[in-house]
Amino acid sequence: MAGQLILALAILVSLHEWGHYIAARTFGIRVEKFYIFFDAWGIKLFKKKINDTEWGIGWLPLGGYVKISGMIDESLDKEQLGSEPEDHEFRSKPAWQRLIVMIGGVTINFLLGILIFAMSLWYYGDQWLPTKAVNETNGIVATELGKKAGFESGDRLISVNGKEVEKFRDFSNPKLLLNDNLTIIVDRNGETKEVIISEEARTEVLESKGDRFFTARAKSRVAKVAGEEAKKAGVIEGDMILAVNGNNVQYTDLLYDALLTEKGKKVSLSLLRGTDTVSVQTLLDTSGKIGIALDDQFEFADKIQTTEYGFFESFPEGTSRGLETLVLNIKAFGQMFKGKLNPVKTVSGPFQIAQIFGSTWDWHKFWQITGMLSFILAFMNLLPIPALDGGHVLFLLIEMLRGKPLPEKVMYYFQVVGMVILFALMAFILFVDGFNTLFK
Repeated sequence: MAGQLILALAILVSLHEWGHYIAARTFGIRVEKFYIFFDAWGIKLFKKKINDTEWGIGWLPLGGYVKISGMIDESLDKEQLGSEPEDHEFRSKPAWQRLIVMIGGVTINFLLGILIFAMSLWYYGDQWLPTKAVNETNGIVATELGKKAGFESGDRLISVNGKEVEKFRDFSNPKLLLNDNLTIIVDRNGETKEVIISEEARTEVLESKGDRFFTARAKSRVAKVAGEEAKKAGVIEGDMILAVNGNNVQYTDLLYDALLTEKGKKVSLSLLRGTDTVSVQTLLDTSGKIGIALDDQFEFADKIQTTEYGFFESFPEGTSRGLETLVLNIKAFGQMFKGKLNPVKTVSGPFQIAQIFGSTWDWHKFWQITGMLSFILAFMNLLPIPALDGGHVLFLLIEMLRGKPLPEKVMYYFQVVGMVILFALMAFILFVDGFNTLFK
């Protein structure tokens, strides 16, 4: 998890700062430092001076920076304020050039996000499970949040807000959950039912960071036998678990429910092995587990569809998906600002982002998450907070409107305030992230 997170951040931070660097050098502005990750308290893992720039790697993987000569930035360098601007300094350049330098980082992140999404579609294609396949197999299994919202295991999905949904994954799209109205029509035992999702239910799923109202229902097929008791009982890979103590558990949700009621006890399992029915007895542990892993995808393996994209076709689709990701993050931020989403439950920091990558290295998943993070980084850096790119952009726009720059001392104190706000936000995110990781 840590390796994937650090690699993703290294890519995103390097290219973000390179955007500032290349724009500055284009206009003849000297860049004094270029650091991947922060060298907090002067601790550097690597540094090398090339021409006028010190290149280095810091030890704190929460970002990075370029120190641009003559710019009032997070270094809070007061010495330059008392001297006349020199030709190689940021402050000596026209406002439009300085604006391009400041938006260089977010521009690169935005373009990088599109490139990652596009190349991922071109190389891997788009794999998806049809809603029709779920309906024709076993229907859905409702989670606890789903049951509270009004769903039942076995429901078949018909439509969302009056429209059929071809791809099953789209039922979990945050775009739906951020709508003011959400009504899902289901077929329940041959009867049409209307499930109206309340704002409270939608908020609960959004704040859960990954929970859903339902998943595709699967049969209880053994993928791996790890527990000694299950091995001794004779359970093998490929067995279909039909019953526990005579009670039907052909679906995984029924199996889990049945095992929870028999914690620490010996149970009788009815298994379908090929065309034969086999009965074995095994001891459950104190949490109600057999010591097996289930394969919840085997029924859908031959139903997964792949949409292929040519090289040139991938770019408009990648752009569309990237923009959708950006808009969803802006909407979520707006919901937090309005008080509709609890930031303590919604905000993710490095620990929880690492968990999203997972403990196995999957390049497809890695690039999908990195692309999403690239758009989030672009958006967050454009927030009009002094010390962020958006704060500098705001001051430059004010300068353009008033026809002259703000006094340097005013800029300096705004930067100090921005640094305090930024450090407070970082401390809040790290605290919340650590707390949620340890105690959720």
